[in-house]
Amino acid sequence: MRPMLATKGTSVPAGVEWAHEVKWDGVRILADTGREGRTRLTSRNDNDVTLAWPDVAEPPLGARDLLVDGEIIALNEQGLPDFRVLQDRMHVRKATTAARLADRVPATFMVFDLLRLDGEELLDRPLQERRARLADLGLTGWQVPASYDDGAMLLDATYQQGLEGIVSKRLASRYTPEARSPHWLKFAHRHRLSYVVGGWRPTEGTTRLGALLVGEPTEDGLRYRGRVGSGIGGRASAALTEALAPYARSSSPFADEVPRVDARGTRWVEPVLVVDVDTHHTSRAQRLRQPSYQGIRTDLAPEDL
Repeated sequence: MRPMLATKGTSVPAGVEWAHEVKWDGVRILADTGREGRTRLTSRNDNDVTLAWPDVAEPPLGARDLLVDGEIIALNEQGLPDFRVLQDRMHVRKATTAARLADRVPATFMVFDLLRLDGEELLDRPLQERRARLADLGLTGWQVPASYDDGAMLLDATYQQGLEGIVSKRLASRYTPEARSPHWLKFAHRHRLSYVVGGWRPTEGTTRLGALLVGEPTEDGLRYRGRVGSGIGGRASAALTEALAPYARSSSPFADEVPRVDARGTRWVEPVLVVDVDTHHTSRAQRLRQPSYQGIRTDLAPEDL
């Protein structure tokens, strides 16, 4: 079975018929303990990923029959859920490797829906009932995150805390596997931050500037934060090419190593130009996620950051 999906919302709904939850930046998982007391974890694409998550696969209710929907998360250095922290664990197929990574990158299973209990199918029951029964189970080792009445408040709070966003769910809604439901609405935050350009890459097969390599000034030098290509159209490309032309250099200005996949074909520049970037994260110390170029900041110098 594949999980029910949320639709991108335009405005957070208000009213007693809606509940609101934190949108977790992790890996979507359906967990089925069955009647044998063994947990089977399946991904959003219905692949069996149990072996990759030994720290999550322990049955929370012993041999009791249970099917739940949730998200596996791990925390980054800033203490925030971050999908990229989990990437080394997602595709592991060896038990020894999975156990080693579980010790190094511990995961938490955030369970937000109950789909079957003791052989009783709950898909057609309203979300309000499913959530109430889930909260009463007292799961061991898994967490049931809070649900909130005030969506606008939660949206603002998650923005201030640097979380990914929220999901608003209609309390009367049934669970429809695989469907992208209008009864679940997702609202993801984007944040505009300033970074220093340390290099650029041409669009493949051309000499036209197609992407920027940007970093954050720190006491240890310019730390690499990622590559930005989205948002750089023809006019922006020409303006950036002109602005960066005087600053060409032969080596990377970044204090840390730039991943080979990003460094390949890069034209390095002196770290002088500051640009604005939209990203899903609030901290420059995090690697950019789904970044979008927003323009040159002629009013800022690297030391201003």
